[in-house]
Amino acid sequence: MIYPVLLTLHLFAALIFIGTVFFEVLFLDSIRKQLPARLMLLLEQAIGRRARQLMPWVLLVLFGAGIGMVWQRYLPLLAAPLASAFATLLALKIALAASVLLHFVWAMLLFRQERMTAGWTRLIHASVFSHMIAIVVLAKAMFYLAW
Repeated sequence: MIYPVLLTLHLFAALIFIGTVFFEVLFLDSIRKQLPARLMLLLEQAIGRRARQLMPWVLLVLFGAGIGMVWQRYLPLLAAPLASAFATLLALKIALAASVLLHFVWAMLLFRQERMTAGWTRLIHASVFSHMIAIVVLAKAMFYLAW
């Protein structure tokens, strides 16, 4: 009974996290060209503050539920990640998720040290965006690919 709860929590947290990343990458970049620089700076600062408040909790639920799902159902598969397509894709998905977490920690450290620049922000967002696309594709492929 716990697995469906973990799966639901994981999916909702993923929706929030992926939605935020997609919004920042696909919307904010194009909005930047349409608004005055001062207004855009205020908008980005406000979104950034809210994201820094909310995202640690979202990531806690996302990774906590993900770890719980692995513990409940998939740990034996990960003992031999090359034994099946599902296990291989799951291991790759977990590796990408770990990389996303490292990106987040890196961004938080840059903010704390006041070294976060527009360039770093764009680079981190683009990298996390590509990771998210790959994770979503892998999440679906795990159930449909076999070799």
